Amino acid sequence: MRFALLCLLSCFVFFAGHTDASAQSLFSLSSAADDDTGTDLAETLSLAAENGVSVVIVDAQGNLITSVGETHEEAHEEARESPLMMAQKRGTAFRSMLLQRLEALPDSINEVAYILRATSPDGRIMTFVEILLYSLLLFLVGRLVMRFLIGPYIFQSYVTSRIKEDPQGYREKMPFLFFRFCTGIVATFIMMGIAYILGAIIFEPVDNQAVQVTILAIYVGFFASRTIGDVWRMLLSPYLSQYRIPKLTDREALILYRWVFTLAALDIFVVTFATWIKDFGLNYNVYAIGYGVLALVMALLNVLMAVINRRAVSKAILNGKAPEDVALITRFIARAWAPVFIIYVMFGWLELAVDLVLEFPLSVPLIAGAYGVFLTIIVVYGIINYLIEAYFERARRITLLNAEDEDDAAATDEEMAAVMAEHMPYARHKMTTFEELARRVSGILAFVAGIYMLVTIWGKSASTMVEESALNQSILDVMVIIFIGYIVFHAFRIWIDGKIAEEQGDIVEGELGDEGGGSSASRLATLLPLFRNFMLIIVIVTIFLIILLELGINVGPLFAGAGVVGVAVGFGSQSLVRDIFSGAFFLFDDAFRKGEYVDVGGVKGTVENISVRSFQLRHHLGALHTMPFGEIQVMTNYSRDWVIMKLPLRVTYDTDVEKVRKLIKNLGVRLLDDPVIGNNFIQPLKSQGVITMEDSAMIIRVKFMTMPGDQWLVRKKVYEEIRELFEREGIKFAHREVTVRLADGKSADDLTLDDREAIAAAAHASIEEDLMDGDDGPSDDR
Repeated sequence: MRFALLCLLSCFVFFAGHTDASAQSLFSLSSAADDDTGTDLAETLSLAAENGVSVVIVDAQGNLITSVGETHEEAHEEARESPLMMAQKRGTAFRSMLLQRLEALPDSINEVAYILRATSPDGRIMTFVEILLYSLLLFLVGRLVMRFLIGPYIFQSYVTSRIKEDPQGYREKMPFLFFRFCTGIVATFIMMGIAYILGAIIFEPVDNQAVQVTILAIYVGFFASRTIGDVWRMLLSPYLSQYRIPKLTDREALILYRWVFTLAALDIFVVTFATWIKDFGLNYNVYAIGYGVLALVMALLNVLMAVINRRAVSKAILNGKAPEDVALITRFIARAWAPVFIIYVMFGWLELAVDLVLEFPLSVPLIAGAYGVFLTIIVVYGIINYLIEAYFERARRITLLNAEDEDDAAATDEEMAAVMAEHMPYARHKMTTFEELARRVSGILAFVAGIYMLVTIWGKSASTMVEESALNQSILDVMVIIFIGYIVFHAFRIWIDGKIAEEQGDIVEGELGDEGGGSSASRLATLLPLFRNFMLIIVIVTIFLIILLELGINVGPLFAGAGVVGVAVGFGSQSLVRDIFSGAFFLFDDAFRKGEYVDVGGVKGTVENISVRSFQLRHHLGALHTMPFGEIQVMTNYSRDWVIMKLPLRVTYDTDVEKVRKLIKNLGVRLLDDPVIGNNFIQPLKSQGVITMEDSAMIIRVKFMTMPGDQWLVRKKVYEEIRELFEREGIKFAHREVTVRLADGKSADDLTLDDREAIAAAAHASIEEDLMDGDDGPSDDR
């Protein structure tokens, strides 16, 4: 167990250890120094000055005590050591130093007690404890005065008057939250002022510097704790649920607020106490071990906080949505944040412990830095989203003001998104408006701000590494290019999709089962999807080439190779090239559009999707046909300009044809005034007379003209009205009949069962033959 712990600590020592590369000694001088013991002192000093060495150790004869060349070789030998060896050495140094500090801890405590007695004005250590207790008591008095005297009469009216019943979005929530935060800062200053005035009245003036430093540390810690509490109160809003931005219940928000505020206050106390010990110049052993133990307690409390509030934080990350309704990265963060945070906290404590024991320079504690990064991300994200909502709300108001009527005003982003989702099944992106894109970009910028904060917390070495490394600089440039390309790609896609939605917004789709011929999209709506895909490919290729250039890769050979590959592909895929060029000419000739009902070589259907080399037809019975453009010889379009619907009516031979003609004419005039279908007629319903005679019926045909797609609704109404009209007027519809004559004077009673079945089959075949002749045979189609 001890061996495993030592190995773990050794690894953290290796990764967390800091060294100051700028410090040099005489042993870093180059081997140009002469090994001759008679080296002149002036030359030695000159060589030292050139190499930036301020301390030179020589003997009485002016010779160097330690050979420069040997030390230089040792440095090279150390540089050749493997990371494992370096980790082992640092682990050994850490263990050895820790044991030494623990052994010296009793003497160090006695030394600290002696120094505190010496610096205390009355020679007692408890004087500093009493100062802390008196200060807290004065702060409590200031808090009570603020809450019961000043707050209700001065601040409460200003705060409560700005509270809304149901604020919406960042635009209405952020101003009040920020105002309340500023109010909290002012209240903290008032409490500190009251405490200071009461202290000055009750106690005598303080001349002792140690007491002054102690009081200053207490005031700084109190102000920092209150400020951090106000920040968390602004973010979680535990007492005003309508202003709460994270999707949390009142209980979850209150528990989380108490945890983070308490941990922040304790963390500030630990850092302030450790800094107070260090500034007093007390024994370093006490400072290092005391700081490390208190930091360990804080780390364990942070782990406990993550375990208790893991579900609430995960719910806030998911924004109250189900896991399957959010992006994969959001779902992963919601599940992985707790274990990652716990690992980070323990690593932060180990890194701090190593720095304290080995007496490395300390930066911002990683645990406090984690909260700093989180607050940075949240605050930046909130500010940017407030600006986004303010801008788009202003744009929506301008649109409404410029519109002649609210009903004719442009659709809002939500309405546009609904239209796009309804009319563009190919759109798989969740971002359908510029506002959603802006929110996504705000999240990325907030994350970048958090990364910058994290690099700043890690110290100057991390910043220098990022800024000075050529590879890291290239990576940063590539990330910036990808970020800009991401914005350009989605902005162009959203713009094109919006135009497509505007063009397709007036399409009236036919009912399921209709034979097609409905209204079509505009020509622009047909061509825009292809233009969209083409331009997005260009954007992606351009970004890729810029990234290659930024990485120092010559893209000239790529173009040459692409030309050769293009020629080879052209010869090997002539049918593909034919399909692409044929489709281009069909689209340029405006032969068909999306939503139109066409017939291509006997294959009928509504144009549902158009790609570069083919298009898809949806049959009215549901079948989906894919037709390459190069295979089209003749195309019939049933959705242009107008359509004539002809309806055959089977009536008996005793029907008065002239009477039927007048009845149909009057019905056509009456249907023009129908509130449902009256406006759909281009030409009214009229009779064409008898067009053919069959064995059992006369065929009278009626016709009407409508816009493409309207004929199906009109046909239903026409059939309904004709049936009722014929029923009122006593006109009978003829049914298909087959007359069977029996030979040799037989009667129906003489037929056997087999004879009856044979006769029924022959009659059925005759009826089917007549139906087929009626569909395929020549007829008058005028």
